[in-house]
Amino acid sequence: MAGQPLNFRFVDLFAGLGGFHVALRGLGGEGVFAAEWESGLNALYATNFGISPWSDVNELDTDGAIAEHVPDHEVLTAGFPCQPFSKSGKQQGFEHTLQGHLFFKVHDILRVKRPGRFILENVPNILSHDGGETKATIIKMLDDLGYEVDIRRLSPHQFGIPQVRERAYFVGALISEGGLVGFKWPEESKEETTIATALDPEAPPVRDVPQRTEDAIDMWRDFLRRAPKDIKLPSFPIWSMEFRASYPYEGLTPPRAWSERRPEKLDEFTGSFGSPLDGLSIADQKLLIPSHSRRDGDIEFPAWKRAFIRQNRALYCDNRKWIDPWLDEWRPWEFPSSFQKFEWNAQGGVRDIDEYVIQVRASGVRVKRPTTAPALIAMTQTQVPILGARISGTGARRYMTPAECAKLQSLGGITLPARDVAAYKALGNAVNAKVVRKIAEPLLEALASSETPSDITSPRIMEARGAA
Repeated sequence: MAGQPLNFRFVDLFAGLGGFHVALRGLGGEGVFAAEWESGLNALYATNFGISPWSDVNELDTDGAIAEHVPDHEVLTAGFPCQPFSKSGKQQGFEHTLQGHLFFKVHDILRVKRPGRFILENVPNILSHDGGETKATIIKMLDDLGYEVDIRRLSPHQFGIPQVRERAYFVGALISEGGLVGFKWPEESKEETTIATALDPEAPPVRDVPQRTEDAIDMWRDFLRRAPKDIKLPSFPIWSMEFRASYPYEGLTPPRAWSERRPEKLDEFTGSFGSPLDGLSIADQKLLIPSHSRRDGDIEFPAWKRAFIRQNRALYCDNRKWIDPWLDEWRPWEFPSSFQKFEWNAQGGVRDIDEYVIQVRASGVRVKRPTTAPALIAMTQTQVPILGARISGTGARRYMTPAECAKLQSLGGITLPARDVAAYKALGNAVNAKVVRKIAEPLLEALASSETPSDITSPRIMEARGAA
């Protein structure tokens, strides 16, 4: 952009913490409208950016209301709600009664106000949702408005930001204004950074790591310690409940036996951690079968699940000499099921869990190298990354602070929600400001070249918009 600040107006829909605003303001943009329904974030947006956001876009229910309340602008941005399309939700998509239809509000504003460019962000699952029909519907609707559209999956770690957080970005430009001619997606950075760039060793812990979580981390730390050095640790998730288990998972499965009202078919087998199933009722057997193998209606297990069960049982059989003492000492069956599973994402690294970043997920205790942090997740505070004792700067394990997580989202310096739980949730929903800026720079290039700021609202452009 020749080092020259641009001069353009933008709107920020479903604004959250304002990641789009931070990015576009940094390029010289002026935010003229924002919308955010969550009251705490709505007030915070005004504090950070001097704009009082519209509360509920559903109240912009007519073309006249949009024309009256949404100012003219050159760029529209929207991180429209992702839960209807996320794998972690029910994936109801456009059928989601509260949030799935909100893309159509974005569409309405584009149709009425005709901004020259837009950037939309969502979870990558939106691209494959409903067999690709959701993506096709979005593209067709935008194409019918006269926009050329392109899509790319991008993650902060591709641009020197130590966080793996892949998102789908939709960019568009009015064909009547040249479309996406000359636009190129940003190139990946060769810069290598670590999570240390986001850490503040002086930061006081916002809350203690629960003792049960500490115990689970210690349990898996000991698992790593006991594993012989010449054994390669598995890349597949370790499901300790499959150790000593023998229940069938191909052909005959527990749900198949139960659907036939024949629990005795499982009498000769064992459940989680070798628990006998002999003579038990269906209800009692269900308590002793791992949750991943007792879902009602799951008569046939998918190939990936059969593979994980097979791999974990082979891991146990080949290593029971040291796994059995570990089981007897730690009794993992007394831990919640999420603590019974372990994901080692540090192949070839030193086998000390405190050298890494830890995240407790429903899928297990996940360990990652400190080169990148796990994706920040809005669902729950318990999934905030935990820093191992050797990298935390305090000599003890601790959660990343909201301020540190803000740096991972390229939002350092803005005011965050006062309550840490609210801050973590907002950051988990936020768009990464640096990634947006990388996309926006080439998208807005025409504003600094073929069009001067005064040209943007010239009769020529306005006539082209009206004809599109």
